[in-house]
Amino acid sequence: MIQIIDLYKSFSGQMVLDGINLTIPTGRITVIIGKSGEGKSVLLKHLIGLLKPDRGRILVDEVDIATLRGRRLRDFKEHLAMLFQEGALFDSLNVFENIAFPLREKTHLPDAEIARRVRLRLEQMHLRSEVETKFPDELSGGMKKRVALARAMIQEPEIILFDEPVTGLDPPMINTVFHLIEKTHRESGYTALLVDHDIPEVFTIADQVAMLHRGRIVACGTPEEIQACPDPVVQSFLKGAIDLLEE
Repeated sequence: MIQIIDLYKSFSGQMVLDGINLTIPTGRITVIIGKSGEGKSVLLKHLIGLLKPDRGRILVDEVDIATLRGRRLRDFKEHLAMLFQEGALFDSLNVFENIAFPLREKTHLPDAEIARRVRLRLEQMHLRSEVETKFPDELSGGMKKRVALARAMIQEPEIILFDEPVTGLDPPMINTVFHLIEKTHRESGYTALLVDHDIPEVFTIADQVAMLHRGRIVACGTPEEIQACPDPVVQSFLKGAIDLLEE
């Protein structure tokens, strides 16, 4: 579904993406790993159209989204959703209103149908009905992540981008969120691109893993292939991530 070809991006003369090449298969979960500051979130912002590359192409169904403007870009975004690192819930809206927001902004569905879809997503995220009226500041970190995932899925997008979806969560909730991502992916079949560094937990849901280092993809393969990769940069990162987890 997505092909990233010779993608370059710099800020104030500092190269962040230095010729990224990556194919993201349709209907699969691709995970990008790498140290902080390597450009993982910058790459996601290119895929959602928030940033334009200095040069290179991003092909989605053979259309270069880097060239899209105005209505064509808005139409493309209708097929895509993003789960931001902190959830990005609206503080002034309760849970029900947060999840319903995309439907009210972008569709003409009757209120009864919007309510049905919101409650279906809440049930899918194992959230009780009494959560509907709570505001974000009344929710735990794990609940915020699940509400944000429900909102991301409410329009049944073809592509979902996840920017470190389990940041700040304790180990049991990390496993819960990854399980929900895997479950909703299995049920809906969307194409997922997930940026994360929670090793090895994230490998349990990945079909493909790519490692970003100094602005380039230095390794790409199945979780098993990445774990067996002889590249010292890859092995150093994996060992460091696991050692940190065990401390």
